[in-house]
Amino acid sequence: MGVVIPLENKNRHAASIKQLVDLTKPGMERVNQLILSKAGSDVEMIPEVANHLISSGGKRLRPMLTLASATMFGYEGSHHVKLATSVEFMHTATLLHDDVVDESDLRRGKSTARMIWGNQASVLVGDFLLGQAFRIMVEVGSMDALDVLSTAASVIAEGEVFQLSVAKNMETTEDDYLSVIRAKTAALFSAAAEVGPIVAGTGKAERDALRSYGANLGLAFQLVDDVLDYGGSAAALGKNVGDDFREGKITLPVVLSYRRGSEKDRAFWRSAIEEGKNDDDALEMAHKLLLATNALNDTIARAEHYGAIARDALAPLPETAEKDALLDVIDFCISRVH
Repeated sequence: MGVVIPLENKNRHAASIKQLVDLTKPGMERVNQLILSKAGSDVEMIPEVANHLISSGGKRLRPMLTLASATMFGYEGSHHVKLATSVEFMHTATLLHDDVVDESDLRRGKSTARMIWGNQASVLVGDFLLGQAFRIMVEVGSMDALDVLSTAASVIAEGEVFQLSVAKNMETTEDDYLSVIRAKTAALFSAAAEVGPIVAGTGKAERDALRSYGANLGLAFQLVDDVLDYGGSAAALGKNVGDDFREGKITLPVVLSYRRGSEKDRAFWRSAIEEGKNDDDALEMAHKLLLATNALNDTIARAEHYGAIARDALAPLPETAEKDALLDVIDFCISRVH
């Protein structure tokens, strides 16, 4: 079952991250080698669990942001490769932890690590990867980069706890939800983009621009994911369509539909999200209510808004191939709703 969501916009059908992939290919080859090296351990289960997720086909967008945001300012050293690896380890660790918290069975079309090795192994291997991420940051020797990434790690954890506090609560406001995704998703996008200009030795203006770009790109990315859960494909989403609904997750389309609906509609959402009555019939009803209240299109509009802020953040920077590639990423992230 899918929802067709009309979008007006220019060349969205051609949106792609190919330019970013091409520009960062040499650096990403080095990142991938470092990932394999640093994910190794004499404890056999650690590389097994880590490689299960690391090799599962993610786009590795966040480390590519780090590489591009360094080379766009002429950086030619190796520190950006190490920081990109740290970023990917942080991301992988949060996925391992998320799947345990959310009790998820699938990730990128494969059984989650927790389904194969159990919750305890998933949490502990996630902790190992976080430790390795910080060891690599220390090798770089930049206190500013360490500050940005360690702050992001703390903010992400805060977001996880805050999400628990609002979980399955239909009185969650849009502001509450945006606070969650600013912490859980946008913080790492923002840090990944900001550490590039840090190692390139730029000034405050360039750092601020990339930090804002990353944060707003992250918000747009997550809001599009929220829409895809109710009307996308598993390939675009990286998990099963409808998983958020079945797990009783509060996302922005749900928040909007609940607040705009009738009392009968709100009773349905409380039953589905708070009481777990979320079978296929309930999912079909959820689709109908989301469409009737325009919640999906308005969530896309919010994503477009944050995408525009990300675009404007880069506007004052010099024209480079990397800047063009980073702008393409905005369109790519939003185009996934097709």
